[in-house]
Amino acid sequence: MNVMKQFRDGLFFQNPVTVQLLGMCSVMAITTTLFNGLGMGLSVLVILTLSNIIIAALRKIIPNNIRIACFIVVIAGFVTIVDLCLQAFIPALSKSLGLFIPLIVVNCIILGRAESFAYKNGIGASALDGIFQGLGYTMVLVIMCVVREFLGNGTIMGGLLEIGAEGQLVFGLGTAAGIRILPEGIPALGMILPVGGFLTLACVIAAMQYILNKPKKGDKKTEEVAK
Repeated sequence: MNVMKQFRDGLFFQNPVTVQLLGMCSVMAITTTLFNGLGMGLSVLVILTLSNIIIAALRKIIPNNIRIACFIVVIAGFVTIVDLCLQAFIPALSKSLGLFIPLIVVNCIILGRAESFAYKNGIGASALDGIFQGLGYTMVLVIMCVVREFLGNGTIMGGLLEIGAEGQLVFGLGTAAGIRILPEGIPALGMILPVGGFLTLACVIAAMQYILNKPKKGDKKTEEVAK
């Protein structure tokens, strides 16, 4: 079990969004504030990790011809638990994310990792795969949230922090307006609309692909292929 390889794959080389191009609907829909992005990312991370562990533990007794149905049952159980916990403890996040939490049941990232990794590997490796793939997904969400919130609303840390009447930082889980950086009227409101999600995601994917495919200095074979 190569932990560092799994870590690099989850965040960069096999990132579920920028490389595998999975789960992009939620990425574009909810990344308008950092509060939404962190909430969705951590929810997927928890569900993905726990689902991988259970599927890896049961992989030898799950019949091959009904494995997809079994995966969905396991994932649906954890989605229900997370959804109810959010409704009970963080209702603002549950309301903000809406149907995107229940839709995690059919999220391609979780089903994809269950099929391609957890069903073929042990519990430890599957748990790490869930954690690192979840971190990679969360990383993309956070990047998109920061960019879209700043350019579209002129604030950062929306839903988490704001500046109070006396100039102090005020923490408000789901209620904070964010720290204003740009004056009102200057931001491009289109960035927090669906078109802004498409544009931002395209730029993030392009940047990641450029970084991953950039020829290394001294690598003659890579430079020849690039030419």
